[in-house]
Amino acid sequence: MGVLNVTPDSFSDGGKFFKMENAVEQGMKMAQEGADIIDVGGESTRPGSDPLPTEEELSRVIPVIRSLSEKTDVPISIDTYKAEVAKQALDAGAQMINDISALRFDPEMKKIASEYKVPINLMHIKGTPKNMQKDPWYEDVIGEITEYLKKSIKIACDAGIDSQKIIIDPGIGFGKRLENNLNILKNLKKFSILGCPILIGCSRKSFIGKILDVPVEERLEGSLAALAVAVMNGANIVRVHDVKESRRAAGLMDAILGVDKKRAITKA
Repeated sequence: MGVLNVTPDSFSDGGKFFKMENAVEQGMKMAQEGADIIDVGGESTRPGSDPLPTEEELSRVIPVIRSLSEKTDVPISIDTYKAEVAKQALDAGAQMINDISALRFDPEMKKIASEYKVPINLMHIKGTPKNMQKDPWYEDVIGEITEYLKKSIKIACDAGIDSQKIIIDPGIGFGKRLENNLNILKNLKKFSILGCPILIGCSRKSFIGKILDVPVEERLEGSLAALAVAVMNGANIVRVHDVKESRRAAGLMDAILGVDKKRAITKA
């Protein structure tokens, strides 16, 4: 899953693809480099970020999704927790929803996912992007995330969402301390108890910077190392900024693990 941030302020590439033509060009580049899904987001959810008005988010993502859906067959995901943004994105050509709140921030989101019958990624977050990194604490990080996702899966299924279309994401960096992120990667297999494909997003995140003492633009090697561990421990989808390099790393891991290169990707 290639990350396409149509934002001026995302932590890793804020502003690089804010113009529509730059975003579409980057989306096509990721498709050519082997992305199985292109994840388009218009609101930065970096730690400390404020919510974005719906109309502004729509103005950023809809033209990009519409253009990309006309130019490539690679499925497009809309990265949003707002039901109205998800609805208009799906109408514009998106085929998947990536909800960082796992249906908790907008009660209408479950209705949209059910009505459109599309895959949806349910991610764990502790708090909101504004406050999630203000001293997050867990007694049992794996157990608490598992229970949170289990409840979100129930919310989804009770709303009529097909259980076969649900993906789960433990939310690396979203209300997590450094040791929590490492614990999640080490114990990723434990989330398989939930019976859903596992998505993981480690690419360029701050825990890599803290461990290696490098700025965001120098986190490729750390990102690939985290990707390799995630794949070895059961990740089905890896959400990345550097598609070409990540595709190669994942391909090598698949060969080592004896997995067919067409991994278990949930598509519309």
